[in-house]
Amino acid sequence: MASVGVATSHHLYPPFPTDITTAPLVAVSLSKLESGDQAESQAFYDASKNLGFFYLKLEGSSLGESVVQGAEQLHQVQLEFFKRPQSEKEEYAREKIDPFFGYRKAELKFKDEDGTPKKNETYNMRKDDFMGNADPLPCHPLATKNWDVLKQYVVDCRAAIDLMLSHLEKHLQLPKGTLAQLHRITALSGDHVRFNQAAIQPWSDDNARAAEHTDFGTLTILMNWLGGLQIKHPETQAWVYVKPMPGFAIVNLGDALVKLTAGILRSNIHRVVPPAPPQDGLTRNSLVYFSRPEDAVVLRRMKGDLIDQQPLSQKDEEPEMTAQEWTLRRSVGDLKGVYTHKGGLELRQGQMVDVKQTGLIA
Repeated sequence: MASVGVATSHHLYPPFPTDITTAPLVAVSLSKLESGDQAESQAFYDASKNLGFFYLKLEGSSLGESVVQGAEQLHQVQLEFFKRPQSEKEEYAREKIDPFFGYRKAELKFKDEDGTPKKNETYNMRKDDFMGNADPLPCHPLATKNWDVLKQYVVDCRAAIDLMLSHLEKHLQLPKGTLAQLHRITALSGDHVRFNQAAIQPWSDDNARAAEHTDFGTLTILMNWLGGLQIKHPETQAWVYVKPMPGFAIVNLGDALVKLTAGILRSNIHRVVPPAPPQDGLTRNSLVYFSRPEDAVVLRRMKGDLIDQQPLSQKDEEPEMTAQEWTLRRSVGDLKGVYTHKGGLELRQGQMVDVKQTGLIA
C-alpha cells in the first residue's frame, strides 16, 4: 500500500561527497516485493548472489515508511543515550549483562582535546526482550522509555526480512517456509537492534584493515546518515564507499545464508572507516537490525535441487554448530578469517578478523 512519505533528517548533515567512486548497489523496491513483482524479485535475487548488498527503497510502502519513521525516532534516542555519563552507560555493559547483548566501548589511540581517549560505542538490544520470548535483560532507562518504538521497529524490520526470505525461497527452489521456519520471530535468536557511535578520528590504514569483516547472520538492515561504510568490490577488489540515501535502507546478506545455501548467495566483505570530507568532522551514528537463524538451528547446507547441485566445500565438512554457538564464537573473534561467496574461508595470514580491534562497525 502506498503512502505519502516520511521526512528524514539527512538534510541536517553535510552532503555526501560527489567526487568519489561509490559502490554499485542496485535499488530494490519494498513495495514491489510486497506486490510480488517478478522483475523486482529477480533484481533482488541477482543482487543477493552478485554483490550481497543492495538499497531497499522504503518509500511507497506503508511498512517501509514505518521503518523510516522508527529509525528517525531511534536515531534521536541513540544520540541521547551516547551523551549519558560513562558510568551510567557502563551499568549496562556486556560484561555485566550478557556475553553479546548490552553496551560496549572500544577506546582508541586518538584523544580528545582534554586528553581523554576517544571511543567507539555500541549498544545491542535483543529482539527476544521486545517480543516477550525471554525474561528481559537489564536495559537502560531510555530503552524502557522507548520500549514501544523499539518493539515496533523490531516487528517492522522482521516483516521486511521475512518478506525477503520468502522471495529467496522461491528463487532457491525451496518449499515455502523453509527459510521462514528457521527464523521465527517468536523463537529465541541472536536478532538485535544496535545503536552505533563512532568518534571523529583520522584515517588509519591499520584500523581500516583490521575492520574488514563479513556479517555472520542472515540479513542486516542498516540505516545511516553519514558515509563511512565501505564494501570490497568483488571484481575490482577496490574499497568503495556506500552512499546513504534518504528513504532507503542498506541491506546486506550474512554468512549464515552463505552456509545454508552452499555458497549460492554472497556475504560480501565490508568495513566502516571515517567518512570522507565534508562529513569527516562529525561523530558518526548508525542504526542496525541484525537477523540471525534461531539459536537452536544447526548451521548446515539445506536440501534442495538447486542447493544440491552445488559442489561440496571444505566448510561442509567442518564440525557443525548451532546458530547460538556460531554467533558467540564469531562475536569474540574465535573463528578465523572471513567467509567468501562460495562459503569457503579466506585466511588472513592466520590472523583473527575481529572488529573489536577498532570498534568501527556498521
